[in-house]
Amino acid sequence: MAAADPMQIVPRHLPAPPDHGHTLVLAVGKAAASMARAVEQNWPDRKPISGIALTRYGHALPLERVRVVEAAHPVPDGAGEETAREMLSAAGALRSSDLLLALVSGGGSALLSLPSPGIAIEDLRRVTRDLLRCGAAIQEINAVRKHLSAIQGGRLAAACRTSVLALIVSDVTGDDPTHIASGPCAPDPTTFQDAVDVLNRYGIKPPRAVLEHLIAGVRGEREETPKPDSAVFRGADRTVENRVIASAHQSLEAAAQVFRAQGIEPAILGDSITGEASEVAKVMAAMAREIRARGAPFKPPVALISGGECTVTVRGPGGRGGRCSEFLLSLAVELEGVAGVHAIAADTDGIDGSEHNAGALLAPDSVSRARGLGFDARKLLAGNDSFRFFSALGDLVVTGPTLTNVNDYRAILIT
Repeated sequence: MAAADPMQIVPRHLPAPPDHGHTLVLAVGKAAASMARAVEQNWPDRKPISGIALTRYGHALPLERVRVVEAAHPVPDGAGEETAREMLSAAGALRSSDLLLALVSGGGSALLSLPSPGIAIEDLRRVTRDLLRCGAAIQEINAVRKHLSAIQGGRLAAACRTSVLALIVSDVTGDDPTHIASGPCAPDPTTFQDAVDVLNRYGIKPPRAVLEHLIAGVRGEREETPKPDSAVFRGADRTVENRVIASAHQSLEAAAQVFRAQGIEPAILGDSITGEASEVAKVMAAMAREIRARGAPFKPPVALISGGECTVTVRGPGGRGGRCSEFLLSLAVELEGVAGVHAIAADTDGIDGSEHNAGALLAPDSVSRARGLGFDARKLLAGNDSFRFFSALGDLVVTGPTLTNVNDYRAILIT
């Protein structure tokens, strides 16, 4: 987590203040408050600066020159809508001598919820809920969000006449700025047709206003999001830069150092692992069994470290939990009876899915201990009820909001 601390990372990337203008800070995401605090504490006292930091409920910090607003995540609410409208207006009021300093982090897609004209916030909420339950990848979800938004998909950058610097803490695989908080200052390569294709692919039937808006976009009756070749991003009188300053891979490298210090060889499997959480766990379990049985492809003791963002397809009413705890519960089922394997999976923002925990811990006896308490691991997994499993064992990882976000962290220790 220290490797992803905005207080340590942001100061190294701060620009020189404008010579004769004002700096507007617009921060959005789960790390918005901590990123804004880092700016405040490292900005010259005599240089004018103001702004807004929009973050999730419970993720605020006391600031002096930047106002903090909390809103709902992962399903947007009116507080996010109102604040996003204010942010767009403030950006539009900037003069050419000013600077827009955007501080972008994961969670911004839901928080920065300003629907396109004609779409109500409740329509956006309904589409978001359906997308989160269907198993779509975050890139697919954001393709839809950007085409229902008046501020995402590069539209924030397009709203102002001044130079823009977006400092970004990445929570998505590949670290492409267009996918982080739905890229408010980044070019958007996706189209209205892509958004329609996502809804069709997952059988999502949107509200009438959403459907009519997307169809009008496909017909060319709605303005597309700014594309990579747009004049928005290559004007002669200003610059627009999107700079990723923290990513999952940096934190995985930091974790590897911790294991090495304990005499355990780390194997970083990558920071871009995606797919259904329960299925990814099956692959990891197969590797763990091979290492335990044959010492290949790694000899124990070894720690298999990975990051990325898995998905959970909820079929039916659903239980409680998130993708990290679902991954661990599936891993527990696959590794039942295998000794010498411990694991952790947690979201680096401190919140795994719908509950208050960051993730959970797994031990070789987790399934048997749960069975002794009357819990059936397979049945709970089928009902997407991983929180109940690990809560009963007392094996939740609870950190509270970490005020940063570089996606999920998984480590499987094989001794």
